[in-house]
Amino acid sequence: MNFLAHIYLSGDNDGVTIGNFIADGIRGKKYRDYPEDIKTGILLHRQIDTFTDAHKTVRLSTKKLHKNYGHYSGIIVDILYDHFLAKNWSRYSNVPLADYVDDFYTLLNNNTEALPTRITNMMPYMMADNWILNYATIEGISQTLEGMNRRTKNKAQMNLAVNELIEFYDEFEEEFTAFFEELIAFSAEQLKRLQE
Repeated sequence: MNFLAHIYLSGDNDGVTIGNFIADGIRGKKYRDYPEDIKTGILLHRQIDTFTDAHKTVRLSTKKLHKNYGHYSGIIVDILYDHFLAKNWSRYSNVPLADYVDDFYTLLNNNTEALPTRITNMMPYMMADNWILNYATIEGISQTLEGMNRRTKNKAQMNLAVNELIEFYDEFEEEFTAFFEELIAFSAEQLKRLQE
């Protein structure tokens, strides 16, 4: 899953949210260097990724992309699934997406000392272009894929995956919706276990 899903699945604990957001940049046992709640968020992120990567519904989605994008298919599906979460946000939260995202950016700004350099370097761009809120539109996803493609030095041509998003739009949305219900339950269970 991508940024929005990881943030959402953290519940209402700020430390868990920060940990879940920064987890991709925390290697191996480095998570032990963080306070308890952030540590929990990092471990929750890893559980979410493991569950997602092995899930049969997610594999249906990646299969549509594999021929053109190879091992980048999983990364693209993570981004596409965040689109459907953002687009259907009111189904999952009573807080409007714009307010939710603003609160998240405030949380990051108030906790910069806990963030890895890679994240603090990325934050101004993420906030200026409001990446997370823009996931809700196809245009926003297109911009995200363009950025990802630049970061991979044009190797995968991920920017073109917006074509598959449009072609298989209803299928991707159905797959996301079915999968995300399971992921919500799984994440809540894992979070409870990690906090015991």
